[in-house]
Amino acid sequence: MKGRIAVITQHGADFHLREYPVPEIEPDAALVRITRGGICGSDLHIWRGELAELIGPPERGQTFGHEMCGVIERLGKNVKTDSTGQPLQEGDRVTYCYFYPCGRCPACLDGARAACPNKRRGTRYADDPPHFVGSYADYYYLRPGHFVYKVPDAISDGVATPVNCALAQVLYGLERVRVRVGDTVVMQGAGGLGLNASAVAKEMGAAQVIVVDQIPERLELARRFGADHTLSIQELPKPEDRVAAVKELTRGWGADVVCDFVGFPTVVPEGLQMLKSGGTYLEIGHISPGHSFAFHPASIVWRSITIVGMVQYEPWAIQRGLVFLEQNQRKYPFTEVISHVFPLERIGEAFREAEWLGRQQSPHKISRAAIAPWGQ
Repeated sequence: MKGRIAVITQHGADFHLREYPVPEIEPDAALVRITRGGICGSDLHIWRGELAELIGPPERGQTFGHEMCGVIERLGKNVKTDSTGQPLQEGDRVTYCYFYPCGRCPACLDGARAACPNKRRGTRYADDPPHFVGSYADYYYLRPGHFVYKVPDAISDGVATPVNCALAQVLYGLERVRVRVGDTVVMQGAGGLGLNASAVAKEMGAAQVIVVDQIPERLELARRFGADHTLSIQELPKPEDRVAAVKELTRGWGADVVCDFVGFPTVVPEGLQMLKSGGTYLEIGHISPGHSFAFHPASIVWRSITIVGMVQYEPWAIQRGLVFLEQNQRKYPFTEVISHVFPLERIGEAFREAEWLGRQQSPHKISRAAIAPWGQ
């Protein structure tokens, strides 16, 4: 049996489809037939070439993508349940962690598997076995040591797709910075992370959620995801005006928590200025190396600001994300997070349409695109 994998050999260029043999399943592994693969902001960073320093050049045929869900195609003989103990069998719909903590480093031993410096991720070259390690393919190989969760029948593939990325990430992040009842929380960016974070923060008890973005359609969707106020970069083009707007909405004090879901260095000093004294800045969006920003360290000290950097999440966040969706999918428009679905053959078009860098507005009003390798 063979399957297709989309690869790039040049940054910013089109994808190529290659076929590879599906590997034999190890006793503790599983093979997933991918039904949806989301295009996350970090995938756009990879496609542009902004992470080449970390993951290497694409010439050999790079495969990537980490936001996905699917159906169990084959199960290793030792796999009987999902990670919560529910019976698991071929044909079950699942979502799963796309990374594998090593379990044998100081971070893992401290219970901080999200911070494991040795964890394996899906981004690699398609020629290397087991080949199927990204979301833009027919299959995904869940290696031994995986975390996998059954998707409830009430949750559609489109809603389940961002669970193992955007939703799990913000659930873990907002818990780490301890969002409390009555807090004001600012979201810098209204992509998949910012939209999910708005709903999660409201359900955690935030009194005010303020979302900043440049695309009007995203801001409108953010309001439906619980944002009490939205700040348009088009209407407030100067950072100091946006900072002033946050201060005005907080009686001059500033926000309790500000979250970066954008990933450009210029937003960081702006977000730090939006904080109250004693506030917390959650940095999730900036994953590209080689960028910097200028800020006075004394401001951090005198205002007692806490900065929390975070990559990925603890595996329990996926299960809590599924519970969160079951409880709230009628309250918030989760069905609209993924607005456009493309077949695998049109993945290049999907990336070009999803690209927001340099655009003031998406002509097709894409909030998040996804790939459906086996059709709608």
